Amino acid sequence: MSEKRRTSPILLTLYDRYLEDQQSDAFAAQAQQHYTPGTLQRLAQVGDRYRRRAAVLALSFLGDYDCNQVMGCALVDKDRGVRRIAEDGIRAIWKRAGNQHHRKRLDDVIELLEHHRYEEAASLGTELIEQAPWFAEAWNQRALAYQQLERYTDSIRDCRQALEINPYHYAAAAGMGQCYLQLNDRISALECFRRALRLNPNLEGVRAKVVYLQKSLKDE
Repeated sequence: MSEKRRTSPILLTLYDRYLEDQQSDAFAAQAQQHYTPGTLQRLAQVGDRYRRRAAVLALSFLGDYDCNQVMGCALVDKDRGVRRIAEDGIRAIWKRAGNQHHRKRLDDVIELLEHHRYEEAASLGTELIEQAPWFAEAWNQRALAYQQLERYTDSIRDCRQALEINPYHYAAAAGMGQCYLQLNDRISALECFRRALRLNPNLEGVRAKVVYLQKSLKDE
């Protein structure tokens, strides 16, 4: 009997169907009928790689911030497929903290950033942080606005706060490294990039920066 056939037939059937038709709404709806988020979290941590992939994918669509730790651990799963699914899914989960109002405000900040309206994004991000100071993604998005405004020290501060709230936030660690590079602090930048890689070893661009910085510091 194959590894795939030994595990969770319903979840794997849904996963196989999703791989064929890429219908995420149908996959999420059917997974929700059969599994609770708690069960999906358990399946994401045990068993063969097929079941872990399917469970992590389902959590990407259905999970809230309560599954952040499980998804963070999936970022360093021994299976590359699990890691890639987790990388796509965890960032969506980071946006699901808070209530509907907080999430809407976060979407507004992100939209302002996409339209290069960085001052407005920073201002709205500040309002959101005042309302929900525990919302890690709000700190991260304001950090992105500050980075674009070349307020690198402020951006570093916000990245640190995002990581304090959410220790799996590899994007905040990488963003902090970028700010330190702009401040010509290569040692601190290297530390931040290494931290980002420990959280998410799939970041090839960050890995390249680590190699470059290690070499440049060694050659000095």
